[in-house]
Amino acid sequence: MSKGFNVPDKVIYVCTGSKCKKKGGKDIGKTLRNMIKEMGLKGQVEVVKTECTDRCDFAPVMSFQPDNVWLHHTTEEQAIQTFKEHILKSDKQV
Repeated sequence: MSKGFNVPDKVIYVCTGSKCKKKGGKDIGKTLRNMIKEMGLKGQVEVVKTECTDRCDFAPVMSFQPDNVWLHHTTEEQAIQTFKEHILKSDKQV
């Protein structure tokens, strides 16, 4: 591993292809990035914007890794709840 090349423990892939972006994908990604920053998880958890995942009928689409959880027709509320369950490993309301 190269010095300075940090690999996060968990990654959230957010599709920002045209349909997903239009249906809120980009904004949801921004919300999750803000949560990561506020919770001091920067470096451990990363949000990665992807181009089209070829699932446009299900926009917006995102994936939580390493748990391999995929969301479709995602609302901000669903994304936050999934973040708590799969990133924070908690179903408690924050």
